Amino acid sequence: MSPLLQGLNPEQLAAVTLPQQHALILAGAGSGKTRVLTTRIAWLIQTNQAGPHGILAVTFTNKAAREMLTRLSAMLPINLRGMWIGTFHGLCNRLLRAHHREAGLPQLFQILDQADQLSAIKRLVKSLDVDDEKFPPRELQHFINAQKEQGLRASSVEAWDEFTKRRIEIYEAYERQCNREGVVDFAELLLRSFELLSRNEILRHHYQERFRHILVDEFQDTNVLQYRWLKLLGGGGASIFAVGDDDQSIYGFRGAEVGNMRDFEREYKVGRVIRLEQNYRSHGNILDAANAIIKHNEARLGKNLWTDAGSGEPIRVFEAMSDLDEARWIVEEIKELSRDGHARAEIALLYRSNAQSRVLEHALFSAGLPYRVYGGLRFFERAEVKHALAYLRLIANPDDDTAFSRVVNFPTRGIGARSLEQLADLAKARSLSLHGAIRELSGKAGASLSAFAALIENMRAGAEDLPLPEMVDQAIELSGLSSHYRNEKEGADRVANLDELINASASFVAEEGGREVGEEGLSDLAAFLAHASLEAGEHQAGDSDDAVQLMTVHSAKGLEFNVVFISGLEEGLFPHENAILEEKGLEEERRLMYVAVTRARARLYLSFAQTRMLHGQTRYNVASRFVDEIPVALLKWLTPKLRNAYTAGAGAVGPSRPALRQGRAGDSGFAIGQNVQHGKFGLGVIVDAEGSGNDTRVQVNFGHAGMKWLALAVAKLTPA
Repeated sequence: MSPLLQGLNPEQLAAVTLPQQHALILAGAGSGKTRVLTTRIAWLIQTNQAGPHGILAVTFTNKAAREMLTRLSAMLPINLRGMWIGTFHGLCNRLLRAHHREAGLPQLFQILDQADQLSAIKRLVKSLDVDDEKFPPRELQHFINAQKEQGLRASSVEAWDEFTKRRIEIYEAYERQCNREGVVDFAELLLRSFELLSRNEILRHHYQERFRHILVDEFQDTNVLQYRWLKLLGGGGASIFAVGDDDQSIYGFRGAEVGNMRDFEREYKVGRVIRLEQNYRSHGNILDAANAIIKHNEARLGKNLWTDAGSGEPIRVFEAMSDLDEARWIVEEIKELSRDGHARAEIALLYRSNAQSRVLEHALFSAGLPYRVYGGLRFFERAEVKHALAYLRLIANPDDDTAFSRVVNFPTRGIGARSLEQLADLAKARSLSLHGAIRELSGKAGASLSAFAALIENMRAGAEDLPLPEMVDQAIELSGLSSHYRNEKEGADRVANLDELINASASFVAEEGGREVGEEGLSDLAAFLAHASLEAGEHQAGDSDDAVQLMTVHSAKGLEFNVVFISGLEEGLFPHENAILEEKGLEEERRLMYVAVTRARARLYLSFAQTRMLHGQTRYNVASRFVDEIPVALLKWLTPKLRNAYTAGAGAVGPSRPALRQGRAGDSGFAIGQNVQHGKFGLGVIVDAEGSGNDTRVQVNFGHAGMKWLALAVAKLTPA
């Protein structure tokens, strides 16, 4: 046997040594797919089935492409420079650079990144005198990119109404602007490359003859146009070697089409689907849990992960009274793990939504534990949070020039750079703050800046005597930040972070000892702003530090850790409330949970909280259905008393899921947690009872319908 093939398991060996034919490789998490891909390429070259110039390999990240080239260089003593290995965007850029004339591009065309593209659209909107509130530039950016990813030019998009018609006109004007300036955005790279190959038969045949072997990594993440591009290149008789895992398709919101895998199997009449099911990462209990969860999804291509590493430890489950208790417990567990010799860098805290990191960060900060937010910013460093804090700083001190400069024109209110330059010159000449100099400014600049000054004064006046959380809430609303981000297609995370800032202020007020020494005389607002600055500036670990890793589940894909905590496993949070009532949405959430579970090598923790502060309110929760989908034999409950407090009953959601938790009788004599409603769309729970006799107000939480809060007047309730 060739040294290249030594150590491969039977399925890996079969995939690597397949004869030239279309192939679909279902590669489960931790099954060695990168090794299979690189060994397949090396095998083709070593056995003279292809030269480096005859292979096209597509990855989804530049990091994956570099890793593949590094591995190949170690396997083969040849020059690999002629090989095309890269991302879709990188390969399309290479193609367009080589054939810029045929593509209608200047030789030195420039590529717009996301920020540059947004700036270009903002310039266009201004030049066309378009209402940027009715047509927000970021929304237009999403619209344009979505059309391009479907392979549609502006002339091909259907105008269903006047609003869509106007967006198409702007898309058309954007295309003209880009052509005039000789620039392309990321989506344009792929679309222009596809169009070039589609219409230029000679060029298409050249590349179809050249690339006889096309290998694609993460095939489940391809979108419509990427799949069409692959089919175009593979149309001349090349073999397509598609590697992916439909159970790890979690980027539907970016346009990924998990159905491409099934379409590929059908359209290319793939005779044999090879399943890489042996896992080299996780212990058996973790894999059994992942298999049990994902089997609830329908229309899967199907596979079952297994390992010969043994069952390992049971999966630990913790039920907290609140999100703060959950965070404190996680921190204590991390301390214990560290004392037992676990490296902090091998401990990951995963969460569904970015906003959840705030409570975890605060607990780590308070405990003095270094941490790193992977693939994102810490909570108090996020742009939307810093914008809100800037408004709060102006409420506390309108002469704060740094805060003033940050938000004077955000959200946009027509204050240009020239007006700000005039204001700065005047402030310097008169030795005034920027805010103080506004009254000295006249003309159009003075009018627009005076309106901003009036806004700050109104916010300050409205904040008097308000509790801190209400003050923060009001500032977010009056500033326009909330409506600004709600109008963004992907602004939900930013809105959630703003809501979490309200929660942070409420927790700060409620937390004993929340103030530092010397802050006793400060107002709640001033003390909170100092706290936010301190927490933003400390305990973020350096690159070489042994630090706990925090990240969303989406960011965790492709990574692995010895110890993994999955927090916030509650209905409405994970699975997310927006996905619960949609079949495809719920299935993607389940795939996301599958990805989260399979990040763990040796130890896995699941946690959820009975109450959680969301949107500035305390929300009462039931455990995520994903916890119930794991066989009981795999779980070790760390809170058995709370678990035993559940009462099994009819209408349970899942085979072992109790309908509701029964609480103790409150002062009014009614059971907190009493089951008052259960139906197709959710669970109803009494979470508060006030008054007595026949007039009692309760709050009801409808979990599966999106965790909506209702206040109901109940005539009579049976005493507990």
